[in-house]
Amino acid sequence: MSKIGIKKSYTLGDGRSIEIETGKLAKQAHGSVVVRMGNTMLLATLVSDKDAGDDMDFLPLTVDYREQFAAAGKIPGGFLKREARPSDSEILVARLIDRALRPLFPDDYHANTQVQVQLISFDENVLPDALAGLAASACIAVSDIPFNGPCSEVRVARLGGSWVINPSPTQLKEADIDLIVAATMDNIMMVEGEMKEVSEKEMLDAIKIAHDEIKKHCQLQLDLAAEVSTANPKRSYDHERVNEDLYNRLKTACYDKCYQVAAESIADKALRGQKFGAIKDAFVETLTDEEKEDKFLISQYFKSVQKEAVRRVVLDERRRLDGRKLNEIRPIWSEVDYLPGSHGSAIFTRGETQSLTTVTLGNKMDEKMIDGVTTAGTEKFMLHYNFPSFSTGEARPNRGTSRREVGHGNLALRALKPMIPFGAENPYTVRIVSEILESNGSSSMATVCAGTLALMDAGVKIKKPVSGIAMGLITDGGNDKYAVLSDILGDEDHLGDMDFKVTGTTDGITACQMDIKVDGLSYQILEEALAQAREGRLHILGEMMKTISKPNEDYKPHTPRITQITIPKEMIGAVIGPGGKIIQEIQASTGATITIEEKDNKGVVDIMTNDGEAMKAALARIKAITAVPEVGEVYKGKVKSITNFGAFVEIIPGKDGLLHISEINWDRVEKVEDVLKEGQEIEVKLIEVDQKTGKLKLSRKVLLERPQKQNAEQ
Repeated sequence: MSKIGIKKSYTLGDGRSIEIETGKLAKQAHGSVVVRMGNTMLLATLVSDKDAGDDMDFLPLTVDYREQFAAAGKIPGGFLKREARPSDSEILVARLIDRALRPLFPDDYHANTQVQVQLISFDENVLPDALAGLAASACIAVSDIPFNGPCSEVRVARLGGSWVINPSPTQLKEADIDLIVAATMDNIMMVEGEMKEVSEKEMLDAIKIAHDEIKKHCQLQLDLAAEVSTANPKRSYDHERVNEDLYNRLKTACYDKCYQVAAESIADKALRGQKFGAIKDAFVETLTDEEKEDKFLISQYFKSVQKEAVRRVVLDERRRLDGRKLNEIRPIWSEVDYLPGSHGSAIFTRGETQSLTTVTLGNKMDEKMIDGVTTAGTEKFMLHYNFPSFSTGEARPNRGTSRREVGHGNLALRALKPMIPFGAENPYTVRIVSEILESNGSSSMATVCAGTLALMDAGVKIKKPVSGIAMGLITDGGNDKYAVLSDILGDEDHLGDMDFKVTGTTDGITACQMDIKVDGLSYQILEEALAQAREGRLHILGEMMKTISKPNEDYKPHTPRITQITIPKEMIGAVIGPGGKIIQEIQASTGATITIEEKDNKGVVDIMTNDGEAMKAALARIKAITAVPEVGEVYKGKVKSITNFGAFVEIIPGKDGLLHISEINWDRVEKVEDVLKEGQEIEVKLIEVDQKTGKLKLSRKVLLERPQKQNAEQ
C-alpha cells in the first residue's frame, strides 16, 4: 500500500500536536492510518470493491465507529463482557464522519465502500470524536480510492470569550458554544453542535475559527498522500451505463411538463407525486418494448430531469413546490394534554409533518446508566425519536432503532436540554418520546416544538420555550443566484444543496445541524440563511405560544410527587441503616420510594409518592433520623435499656441519651425498674450535651409537676 511507517504531524497553537501515521497497521486494507493526539489513538481503515453492482445509482458507503474498552483500560459490563452493538454515542460519531465524507466521493463512483474507525487508545483529556473525521479522510487520502477531499473535522468551543480547538472534557463543561465542524480546504461540509443561546454571528465566528484549523489538517493529509502516491496511484473505474440518446429524448419530452407541474404549486405531496409519475408513464409509452426494459436508466434520467426543472422554478420564479414564498412557514396547529395517561403530552403539526410527543417524570432510579469507554455515570434527561414507516405511507417492517432515529433524537435533546432545570427546582428524571405520525420534512424540528409543549403541559418549569426550523438552499452552482428556503419539504431536502436545522429561544440558538452538498458556499449566504431561520423559528414559537405560553402551575394529578431535601453527609448512613434496613423499613411502612446520593459533600434525598400522607410520614421519619438534638427540646423517646444508675432513652432514631435515676422523678427512686420498663415511650427533655463526648443528658422529672411538700420546704 505504501512505505512503512510514514508519519506527518503538526502543532496546535497551544502546543499540543496531532500525528498521522500510515503503512504500519492494517496493510491489507486499501487505506489505513493511525491518528494520535496525546494518548488518544484512532485506527481508520478503508476497503472498497473494484467493481460496482449492476445498475447502481448511488454510493453504498458504510461508516462505522467503534470504541474498544481496552483503550481506556476497562472491561465491558454485562453478562458477555465484550463489546456488542454500537452504542448511541458511537452511532452519533459514525454519522458525523459519514455526513462529511459522503458528498466528497465522485457522483459516478458506486463501488461498495466501507470506512471503519476504531478507538484503540484513550486519553481522558482528548476526546476522540473530534479526531474521527480526520482519521477517516486520511485513510482515504493514502488509498487508491477516488475522492474529492481531503477533509477533516474539529471541535471548536468558546470558554470565557476565548476559542479553543479540540478542548478537553473539563474545558467543554464550561463552554457556551460546542460545535463540530467538517470542511475541505475550501468548503464547509457539515456543522453540528449545541450552544447556550448564542447569536447567529457568534455561531458563524465559531465556524470560521474551525475552518482555519481544518485547512491545516487538510494540508497535513496532502503532504502524507504525496509520499505514498507513487506506490498507490488512484484507481480507474467505470460504474455507470450511459445512453445519451435516451436521456436527450426524455429531457425533451419531460422537462417542460415537469417544470409546469412544479409551477402549479400543489401542496399535497401524494397528488404532486402522481402528476410527476404520469409524465414519466406517458414518456415510457412512447418507447419501444426493448427500451421499456431499461427501467433503471429511465428512472435515473427522469429523476435528474425532474430535479433540474423543480430547481429552476424555485430559482427563476421564486416559487416553491407547494406554492409558498421562500420564507413562508407551513400552517401550524398544536394541542396539549391530548393523552390523559401521560404526565405531559402534545401534538405539533406543521404542514404534512406531525409529532405526538409525551413526557414522563421519574425518580433517580429511572436515570439512564452510562458505562462507556469515554464516559460513565448517569443521565437525568432522555429524548427518544421514533419514525415508523406509516408516517410516510410506506409498508416496511420497523426493525429496531435506526441510525437516523438516534441522530434526530440527539439533535432534539441538545436543543431542549439547556432549558430544563434540574435539582431542587426539578428533581425528576425526564424522558421525552416523539412519535412521528406524519412526515414531509423536518420531523426532528417538529420534535423540538412538540417537546417544548409537552414539557410545559407536564408542569416542568423550563427556563424558556424552544422552537426549531429546517432551512434549505438551492443555487445555480455559484453564489450569484440562489434561494434560501424556510421550513423545507422532504422533496426540497432531496433536491436542495443544503439542509440546515436551527433551534433556539427568543434570545439565541441552542442547537444546530447543517449538511452542505454544494461547493463554494459563501459565508454571506450562510449569514442570510441564519437570519431567515431566526425569523422563521420565532414565527413558529409564536404559533406554539397560542396553545400554551408557560408551564402549568402544577403537575398532573397522577404525576408522582418528589420532595427533595438535603441532609448532612455523615447522616447518609443513619438513614440507610445497616444493610439498608432502615430505608427499606421506611419505604415498606409508608409506600414511598426513597433514593439517596452524595452530591457536593451533602446527602440529597428524593422522596417520591402519589400519596400525600405517605410523603409526610416518610419525610417525618427521615427528618427525625437526621435531626440534631437541641438542648431544651422535649422529645418523645423510647426506653432502650435499663441500668442500676438510670435508663438509656432513644429520643430520635440512632440517638440515645442517659436518663439518670435522679432525673426520673422528683421523689427518690430506689430501682429504675419500679418506674420504667424497656420499650416504654416517655417524654423527656434534653438538659445538657457534653461538649467533649457528645453524650446527651435527659430529664423526665422537669416535665412533671413538683410535689407540694418539696415546694413548701424550698
